[in-house]
Amino acid sequence: MDNRHAALGLSDADVLAMYEKILLTRMVDERTWILNRMGRAPFLVSAQGQEACQVGAAWALRPGIDWALPYYRDLGVVLTLGMTAKDYMLGLLAKAEDPSSGGRQMPSHWSFPPLKIFTGSSPVATQLPQAAGIAYAIRLRGEDAVVYVSFGEGSASKGDAHEAMNFAAVHRLPVIFFCENNRYAISVPQEKQMAVDNVADRAAGYGFPGVTVDGMDPLEVYRVMREAVDRAKSGQGPTLIEAKVYRLAPHSSDDDDRAYRPQEEVEEWRARDGLPRFRRYLMELGLLTEETDRRLREQLAAEVDAAVEYAEKAPDPVPADLLRHVYGQ
Repeated sequence: MDNRHAALGLSDADVLAMYEKILLTRMVDERTWILNRMGRAPFLVSAQGQEACQVGAAWALRPGIDWALPYYRDLGVVLTLGMTAKDYMLGLLAKAEDPSSGGRQMPSHWSFPPLKIFTGSSPVATQLPQAAGIAYAIRLRGEDAVVYVSFGEGSASKGDAHEAMNFAAVHRLPVIFFCENNRYAISVPQEKQMAVDNVADRAAGYGFPGVTVDGMDPLEVYRVMREAVDRAKSGQGPTLIEAKVYRLAPHSSDDDDRAYRPQEEVEEWRARDGLPRFRRYLMELGLLTEETDRRLREQLAAEVDAAVEYAEKAPDPVPADLLRHVYGQ
């Protein structure tokens, strides 16, 4: 089998570490569903099916140097950049130690200043103009950094997306617009959202490259992301990457996806799931065995167990802190 990762400049250790992050993301996500169904976690947004895409993209970034504005489904991105399963569980259970908001925000509204993970908010697509603004500041200051901002294809239909991409194009800003196209904006299929097959085709209208990639293949995602990062760092401006993915779970824990998509479609995409696909790649190269994979899964399961145990015992926010960091005019 061809050693694809070596051609991309990735070592064997790199791809094994990528697999570990993809697997960790899946195992954390699976545990959140159990906690939710037990009534111990009130709400969650699932990353299942999109982990390979997220880890492949984040692998091209430099944690703490490059800026990341991940959207709410980007669990794999934040875990790859350096957040932990414990950090996530503290947010999921709204604990005072939650690094994203101190237990004030909904789960998966990321924020981690030491890693330059920018604060997220609930209205979709608002992070795109913010990303363009950060990239503009980077340009003014002459800093060596790029900005990654992710969103779903539904967000691509918002005015914020148009304004951000147009501004970034005019000023040739070092920003990568990363669309994780999972075909549904909650329950609305892509064909009812837009009249184009590929979101990336819109980049031509702004004057910068658009690339469509198989989001179930972390190595292909890394390849196009690396090219976009290099382009941004060299002063050539933004890139729009569209990763074709599929969420294998409902939109959120409050959603019943059986009402709007056929089970046959879900199973068809499950057969293309990036996690087992990448596992097969590593095994065919002899980098992973059944035994090393079993030990890794045991290690990660213990890590997730410890994260849940810590978060459940952690103190809740105190009422006196309710208005802390909340500002009014």
